[in-house]
Amino acid sequence: MIPRYSRLAMSRIWSEDHQFDLWLKVEIAACEAWSRLGVINNDDIRKIRKAKFSREEYDHQFEETRHDLVSFTRAVATTLGEEGRWIHHGLTSNDVKDTALAMQMSDATSLLIDGIDALMSALAKRAIEFKHTLCMGRSHGIHAEPMSFGLKLALWWSEMRRNRDRATAMKERVSVGMLSGPVGTFAGIPIEIEQHVCAELGLKPAEVSNQVIQRDRHAEYLQVLALIAATLDKMATEIRSLQRTEIGEVEEPFGQPGYVSKGSSSMPHKRNPELSERICGLARVIRSNSIVGLENVALWHERDISHSSAERVVLADSSLALDYSLDLMTGIIANMTVKPDRMRRNMDLTHGLVFSPRVMLALVEAGVERGVAYDAVQGAAMKALDDQTDFQAIIGADEIVTTHLDDDTLTDLFDYNYFIEQVDPIFDRLGIEEVV
Repeated sequence: MIPRYSRLAMSRIWSEDHQFDLWLKVEIAACEAWSRLGVINNDDIRKIRKAKFSREEYDHQFEETRHDLVSFTRAVATTLGEEGRWIHHGLTSNDVKDTALAMQMSDATSLLIDGIDALMSALAKRAIEFKHTLCMGRSHGIHAEPMSFGLKLALWWSEMRRNRDRATAMKERVSVGMLSGPVGTFAGIPIEIEQHVCAELGLKPAEVSNQVIQRDRHAEYLQVLALIAATLDKMATEIRSLQRTEIGEVEEPFGQPGYVSKGSSSMPHKRNPELSERICGLARVIRSNSIVGLENVALWHERDISHSSAERVVLADSSLALDYSLDLMTGIIANMTVKPDRMRRNMDLTHGLVFSPRVMLALVEAGVERGVAYDAVQGAAMKALDDQTDFQAIIGADEIVTTHLDDDTLTDLFDYNYFIEQVDPIFDRLGIEEVV
């Protein structure tokens, strides 16, 4: 991922230097395990614990071998004496690489969960702030019924809570190590070595492996990240839509410290929802990368290397892009401008048509057959819409309405507060106010 969309902590996890540090941890932990079994003597293990990795020597070796693990083990061995012969004893490349990769995915997931928590906190605060703020609910892009803007944010909070649960469950499944030899039989390495190393590194041993940890785990990692990105995409798309000139109910932070203060190079009046657009774009990358994870599940026999080159790109890039997007969305939610007056003005655009369902239900409850009630209300609604006139006045003159509803009852039906009467119970059911 390019630096523009990368944050420092996540970049460190996926840096090559950190990868080499993890490889060294695995190699030393394996030697410690061999020492426990009496294979490596005490003098040698004391020296091995001080082993270093020489990047200069690695680069020199790689020019000759073109093999990363061979170059790595030789580079480490040059910092040791005779005891260097124990480095990589009984192991195959992916015993080291896949175990280290599991640590990277586990640590990356922890960072992503922190990002989810920060976003959920921002969503909860703003949801409560606008709990009783009326706005227009829309379906098919058309006015439907009024709702609470806080409820919209609470719905996003609830979805992010599910995403957090998914990430937590996924973390457990990717946090597995493997030191089982060339094809997973432990033929050249006792199973106790794997148990010790995994315990030392905070991993669980894979129950069974071949030459690699199975790629369904990595595919799940990418799929969960893609699903979280899809939620962010949904939120960003809504914010973009609500910021349109014709709607104007919400606006991304603009001109605040840390945020863009210029919307266009040619049109000084522009305030573009470019932060949300950026999230939508990165979500496309993350979703596409998840397909690569699925393609990597099927390998030849006990393994091939077709997955390796792709993983070097998609695992890091998806982690970095999602980490960045979570932080960006948290800032948008926390600092966006919400315009209740504009929301009310938009609700009034259709001259009371949003109350048509209430009138229809009231007629049904008064004894009118549903089809008859629907047709009567729809006819009045279409006339009000086409003529841009007051719906209450038109429906109030309809014979079916005057026969079954008195004036006071009809007037009571045209009350916006009706649409948010059940918001408190919904918030109570979510438990969102308990976390703020």
